[in-house]
Amino acid sequence: MSRPALLHRLSALARDRRGATVVEFALIAPALLMILLGLMDLSYNLYTSTVLEGAIQKAARDATLEGAEARGLAIDNRVRAVVGDIVPGGTVAFDRRAYIDFSDINRPEDFTDVNADGLCNEGEPFEDVNGNGLWDEDRAKADMGGARDAVLYTVRVSYPRAFPVMGLLGFDPDVTAQARTVLRNQPYGTQDRTVTMGSCE
Repeated sequence: MSRPALLHRLSALARDRRGATVVEFALIAPALLMILLGLMDLSYNLYTSTVLEGAIQKAARDATLEGAEARGLAIDNRVRAVVGDIVPGGTVAFDRRAYIDFSDINRPEDFTDVNADGLCNEGEPFEDVNGNGLWDEDRAKADMGGARDAVLYTVRVSYPRAFPVMGLLGFDPDVTAQARTVLRNQPYGTQDRTVTMGSCE
């Protein structure tokens, strides 16, 4: 083949764009796929959190009614069923804390700091608000509470990612979603405001 013919063929090959699209797509496809999977994973997790929030709001409203203590397991099972429809492999954990008032939430039990060390110790007197005989950093009773009590209801769901490939990017293979709400129980009786005194250890 003559030199001019060879140059002509090389020039024609340089102008030929028939396979360029395939090569460009092959270069872009992995990044595009990761972005799409990331968006789908994010959307799935947001949807799960929204459904969980709705389920906990309904469960908390049901728990504020008189006689809810007897239906506590059924209320929790309804939340499990709703979450299970979306994340079948998920585990659900419940936490209820009852307080006399909204202002008591996450507050420690009051004590007299006789030795001024900032700790409840050495027999210092404290108000045993939850009646368990010990000084606690959270004065809540771990139950559904009584009439007029403010109840903090927390549900935590852990489930495997819908798109495990996200683990290749360093994301945790499991997702944990949490929803919480606080409502006051119905005024179906007299609120128990009994507080006993205890001694710090």
